[in-house]
Amino acid sequence: MREPPTHIAIIMDGNGRWAKKRLLPRVVGHREGTKATKKIVRACGELGVKYLTIYVFSSENWERPLPEVDALMNLLVDMVRQEIQDLMDNNVRLCALGNLNKLPDLTRKELEWGIDRTKDNTGLQLNLAVSYGGREEILDAARALAEKAKRGEISPDAIDEQAFRSQLYLPDVPDPELLIRTGGDQRISNYLLWQIAYTELYVTPTLWPDFDKSGLVEAIGEYHSRQRRFGKVLEG
Repeated sequence: MREPPTHIAIIMDGNGRWAKKRLLPRVVGHREGTKATKKIVRACGELGVKYLTIYVFSSENWERPLPEVDALMNLLVDMVRQEIQDLMDNNVRLCALGNLNKLPDLTRKELEWGIDRTKDNTGLQLNLAVSYGGREEILDAARALAEKAKRGEISPDAIDEQAFRSQLYLPDVPDPELLIRTGGDQRISNYLLWQIAYTELYVTPTLWPDFDKSGLVEAIGEYHSRQRRFGKVLEG
């Protein structure tokens, strides 16, 4: 197999539908989704992917019924606690992007603990998009640059793509080459709007709890079959 993309982003969709098909509560689907997440994290490490960014909880997800939101927050705590040793054993570094101040105290502290515990790991970097919205990230970056300009730290004429990127949540992470969406819906859902300008999109009808390493390999194979032109015309 050829070298995988350096950075893969995933919209993990379909947990609720997976549960509904089996006449189970939605939270059961979310629990099964965490098992799929563990498998894909391990598969990315085995394949040599350097960065994996997964959409755990969007800024819009706060509008879901409170019991489901509470269950998702508790699942995040459980995931960090249960998987931290596996992350350490596999040299995975945990990071997060999003408005973490909105998280319940226990969830935020547990996430921060996991990030600190794995900060010296040098393998796969696992980025959890939590309480995340692409538009909110862009607005936060614009506000930060406006404040710098107001203080005279930067001239408006000096604001270019690099200056803007420096204010994003994880500015040192390269743009994803491949964005995978499970569950079949063909939309971006306010995810990494700045970063995916030239990202290859791959949509599969497979629901997230059923997505596995073979599905990941298939997505990467499809990625390699495409020509990435970045708006240019390739000779030949």
